[in-house]
Amino acid sequence: MLGLKLPTDPRWVNIVEKNIEEILTDHAYCEQKAASMAISLIIGFPEKSDLVKEMISLSREEMGHFNMVHEKILERGWSLGRERKDEYVIELKKFFPKGGSRETHLVHKLLYAAMIEARSCERFRLLSEEISDPDLAEFYRKLMVSEANHYTMFLKFARKYGTREEVDQKWQDLLLHEAELMKHLGKKETMHG
Repeated sequence: MLGLKLPTDPRWVNIVEKNIEEILTDHAYCEQKAASMAISLIIGFPEKSDLVKEMISLSREEMGHFNMVHEKILERGWSLGRERKDEYVIELKKFFPKGGSRETHLVHKLLYAAMIEARSCERFRLLSEEISDPDLAEFYRKLMVSEANHYTMFLKFARKYGTREEVDQKWQDLLLHEAELMKHLGKKETMHG
């Protein structure tokens, strides 16, 4: 369903299990950044009323997820750690060339968002099926469903604001690029990298 060209190495779950505090902190910040990205789309494209409405809902949902992850951290007697750079997102966002029209810029932002959500969904599925902590397995199963809906929403908007053929080609190209990135990632206790 997600179309990802390279699945996460299942051994990534072993890294996560040894570093639960780190992965939860990284995950919390991923949710916060997703909320910020939704807000940035509102600010950058306020005339797209349908997009604005969806991004208002998304920003609330993502901050709700941030709160849920933060509660998991607190339940375990920890506190939220410091934010780290997300190498996956940094490298992913180098794919499309800078410049172009506002519409092109919007389509690229939407495709990046769709890719990040697709990979998050895939990672949440893996955690829900493989992590030995039953509480976290259930937690990630619930989040997986939400992420799948986000991925399809961003693709739908990209196809609405760009031509279907061009957007689909860019999506396929981005999927191939992301697979190359993933060959070098997945060895750390981060949600994407």
